Amino acid sequence: MAQVRSLPVPDGLAGERVDAAVARLLGLSRTRAAELAEAGEVSVDGAQVGKSHRLTPGSWLEVTLPDAPSVPAAPPEPVPGMRVLLEDDDVVVVDKPVGVAAHPSPGWTGPTVVGGLAAAGYRVATSGAAERQGVVHRLDVGTSGLMVVAKSELAYSVLKRAFKERTVSKVYHALVQGHPDPTRGTIDAPIGRHPTHDYRWAVVSDGKPSVTHYETIEALRAATLLEIHLETGRTHQIRVHTSAIGHPCVGDLTYGADPVLAAETGLQRQWLHAVRLGFEHPRTGRWTEVTSDYPEDLRHALETLRR
Repeated sequence: MAQVRSLPVPDGLAGERVDAAVARLLGLSRTRAAELAEAGEVSVDGAQVGKSHRLTPGSWLEVTLPDAPSVPAAPPEPVPGMRVLLEDDDVVVVDKPVGVAAHPSPGWTGPTVVGGLAAAGYRVATSGAAERQGVVHRLDVGTSGLMVVAKSELAYSVLKRAFKERTVSKVYHALVQGHPDPTRGTIDAPIGRHPTHDYRWAVVSDGKPSVTHYETIEALRAATLLEIHLETGRTHQIRVHTSAIGHPCVGDLTYGADPVLAAETGLQRQWLHAVRLGFEHPRTGRWTEVTSDYPEDLRHALETLRR
């Protein structure tokens, strides 16, 4: 039996073509999304639309997904090192290790938070695209630290809105090269796709508004430990912004870090950790805050530079 996905068009997809928007919302390839539109399987506010139709926010999008051939789903895999720090009927907060994606995506065959929770017997909210159910925000594969996943439909809806309205407190620690001047400040610069490298993001004039607040915790001989508060939550935001001011995260070779310093510290990824996450509990309204310690590779790198 065909599956019908019905959802409102979010503000962030205003003006997007149907094929691009459906691909992003449902995790399909753009080619597959275009095929569905051409086959009459996509409608907006009850009227069939073609692949190039432009969407308006608040309209109602409906996509019919024909049955796919039956293929046994891969069993969820446990994630070594992923710890649950807080759990109740509505939310589960995990300490995500490096090398773990938030959820499955095309081309990613490694472990995921969603898969790890399923393997451990946790049931999460069914809201969201099939492969992202319960996921209300994400951390990069190469970034460790705290992530909250919704277990109830109420939590999914309340937390999604909280992240959108920026009422969630997201605090990171980043070890960056050199010594930022001033020692505390705000980086307010729009972020979008890198003009020449698809896998990177950059500060670009037509990017989305992005705001990062930082302050110095400790100055070392070749680097500075910063506490960072995110006002927005763009992909790679901290990595892009620190690189843009000439102080990339130590070990972040993608965004211009010194490979010699990375080798000296033994880092195989950027020194970046989500240390604190605070939010109003979706059911009780009580402020809930969870903290995470640095993992071993980041501790080792920090101690190396302290010596």
